[in-house]
Amino acid sequence: MRTGSRTRKLDLLDKNILPQNIIWYLAWPTIIEQVLQSMVQYVDSAMVGVLGAAATAAVAVNTSTIWLLNGLMNSVAIGFSVLVAREIGAGRPRQARNVVRQSILASSCSGVVLAVIVQMIAGKLPIWMGAADDVVPDAIIYMRYIAAVFPFTMGMIVFSAIIRSSGDTRTPLMFNILTNIINIIGNFLLIFPSRTILIGNSAFTIWGAGMGVGGAALSSAFSTSFSGLCLFAALFRKDHPAGISWKGDWKFDTQLLKTVVRLGTPVALERATLSFGQIALTKLVTGLGTVALASHHLANTAESITYLPPSGFATAATTLVAQSLGSGDRTLAKRYGKLCTMYGTALMTAMGVLMYLLAPQLMGVFTNDAAVIALGTKVLRIEAFAEPFFGLSLLVFGVLRGAGDTKGPFLISLFGMWIVRLPLAWALITFTNLGLAGAWIAMMGDLIVRGICSLWRFRGGSWLTTWK
Repeated sequence: MRTGSRTRKLDLLDKNILPQNIIWYLAWPTIIEQVLQSMVQYVDSAMVGVLGAAATAAVAVNTSTIWLLNGLMNSVAIGFSVLVAREIGAGRPRQARNVVRQSILASSCSGVVLAVIVQMIAGKLPIWMGAADDVVPDAIIYMRYIAAVFPFTMGMIVFSAIIRSSGDTRTPLMFNILTNIINIIGNFLLIFPSRTILIGNSAFTIWGAGMGVGGAALSSAFSTSFSGLCLFAALFRKDHPAGISWKGDWKFDTQLLKTVVRLGTPVALERATLSFGQIALTKLVTGLGTVALASHHLANTAESITYLPPSGFATAATTLVAQSLGSGDRTLAKRYGKLCTMYGTALMTAMGVLMYLLAPQLMGVFTNDAAVIALGTKVLRIEAFAEPFFGLSLLVFGVLRGAGDTKGPFLISLFGMWIVRLPLAWALITFTNLGLAGAWIAMMGDLIVRGICSLWRFRGGSWLTTWK
């Protein structure tokens, strides 16, 4: 909002502004940012898909592991960002800046540790996942390049969450636009060999490194590093609500870090629960063959498009609930939680309808393999029926995390993945001829159960007093 020539920050707790206006103010840049973040994976999948099913499988076999590691990074981000939002809501900017400094120290150290660990096991990961012999070499290369920049990936995830929690959703958006431009250009130059293109009657030779899968990973690693560095620099802006300087105290704050661990541990366990479940499911699917694995990976990639817009409302819910409770206003927190959940779930339902109708076109974006497109279309249409329930769980999880109730999403995810999805998938794959469709029917069951359990916890209202 502007007053004269000066720009002032929108007060997210201003009761003179309609709540829906504040929600949209936060949500729309986050929606676009989520889409752009995922575009890195989509562009990689689409460009690598041109190289064939084996190349696609080399990326696919690492996806669940990368989700697991990104989930661990997100747990750190949620712990710090919720604390920053609380301090801002309570009107304590000095404490908010201290949290930001601690986030830099913690994310730097943990990013390096993760990078070293993954480099040590990267050579074994595709073998553990049961990848075919022709898939293993490219899968190892892909993982090594991605893992090498984990300190920057950690920074990108943590710093963008902190900046959003302060009410600034536009800065992460701006850097994500630049990141995607860099990634697309890098893919174009690194994946494919030098070639000649025709524009009208003129021929031009375009240089290419011809690195294949490794080129896609290298481009993603470089663009992610760029985003991480830019977001780090943004934390030092003087006009930012949580802006810091080099003059502050840079010693580890043990008490604050314990609070972050208390908030982040259930999130880490939740992501680990889901990611290990995804790894186990991928292991089951790998036994169905390369076409099934490629279809599973690309259908997951296509489906993720549907929950990017609702994720923007979930992020807005986390920020608004945290700041409202930080100011001591439970009524406002509940109102924001209800509105965000309604908007996000309605949007997710609409996205599910589009996914059902456009499933062949979505699969066609990532591959021209007819068998992969046909199988991927089939499973996407199965999943479309669970999208409203999936949206409900996404939005409620955002509300609960803003309130500090990170245990609830963990317990719900644990039940859905390990009690519903995996046993049912194993049974349907083993004892029926459904193949990959059986695995996705099990996924649908998991998401429906998660949505119902989430609604029950939200309506119970205990999350409003979780922080205390």
